[in-house]
Amino acid sequence: MWNLPNILTMLRIVLIPVFVAVFYVEEPWAPYAAAAVFGAAALTDWLDGYLARRLGQTSPLGAFLDPVADKLMVAVALVVLLQADPRILIALPVMVIIGREITVSALREWMAEIGARAAVAVSNLGKIKTTAQMISIVLLILRDSVFGPWVYGIGIVLLYVAAILTLWSMVLYMMAAWPSLSGKADENAIASR
Repeated sequence: MWNLPNILTMLRIVLIPVFVAVFYVEEPWAPYAAAAVFGAAALTDWLDGYLARRLGQTSPLGAFLDPVADKLMVAVALVVLLQADPRILIALPVMVIIGREITVSALREWMAEIGARAAVAVSNLGKIKTTAQMISIVLLILRDSVFGPWVYGIGIVLLYVAAILTLWSMVLYMMAAWPSLSGKADENAIASR
């Protein structure tokens, strides 16, 4: 249970309050430190999955904790970023990303209950979306750094790219789950007997 991938996943969860505390420090070094903490957490997201597969250390605990840690870290970061810049420009993609995560999590849970979890498995599009999301958040954290407005602008563009990919991946999940949601899967099963 306490293998290296699971420890990295737990570290990501522990880094959430550290990130929030550093984000709100009013010192010139704070944006860099907050970006470093978030960046380290984002790297553990990639590293724990890679190590679990490479070392053959996948586990039920890791399969449960990994997506929870990802969603918590991203949601918390987006909320504090929105609080720091409460404009509709930021609110829209934040709403889309957090709303999608809640929707897809509920969909996966329901599909698992009816034994059709594989229909809503993680896709490569989700990995691209996550990468755009993580990079955008790091750039948005650096808003008050020496890098200034151009880094923040790139961060906003990438946040919108992530939001669009988020919506698209949600549509794909819903299409994959639609036969079960609409009852068509049951009709097809009866018709094939």
